[in-house]
Amino acid sequence: MKIFYDFLPIAVFFIIYKLYGIYPATASAIIISVGQVAYFWLKNRRFDMMQVVTLLVIAIFGGATLILHNDMFIKWKPTILNWLFALVFWGSHWFGEKTILRRLLEEKIKLPDQIWIRLNYLWICYFLIMGTLNLIVVYHFSTDVWVNFKLFGMLGLTLVFALLQGMYLAKHMSKEIEHHDPR
Repeated sequence: MKIFYDFLPIAVFFIIYKLYGIYPATASAIIISVGQVAYFWLKNRRFDMMQVVTLLVIAIFGGATLILHNDMFIKWKPTILNWLFALVFWGSHWFGEKTILRRLLEEKIKLPDQIWIRLNYLWICYFLIMGTLNLIVVYHFSTDVWVNFKLFGMLGLTLVFALLQGMYLAKHMSKEIEHHDPR
């Protein structure tokens, strides 16, 4: 369910874009993102760093889009966000004892050290590819195609990546379970 919560600003952006255009859609995405961060804080009394980073990027690039009346800023936002995440995931290999993915998930999933590292690198590649694909669509297709790609293409690719990752993890999780069988 979290993936749909995370894609809420994109879905709202899509709907408002189809009804009113790029600038109202940009403003609505900023408002929804502020609402998500506020809701999370009110519910949990802490911030989700990914949501905060997303809000900062959409506020900066969306704000530039609205102030300068230039839609290229909002079109670059998914690339900047994905590349920032790739940089954070890559940096987690060098800072701290665990990768960011391991810190986020190890209480729920038990995996060998090497698999955590490999999984983190897969996410880095995913973020780099998604950022690059966004730029390809931005510069080679219309704004309408970009908006459709942003919702359907990115969501679809994320679901495919999550499914492939799940299959990869299932293979390694079953080995880890067998390895730790107390019988």
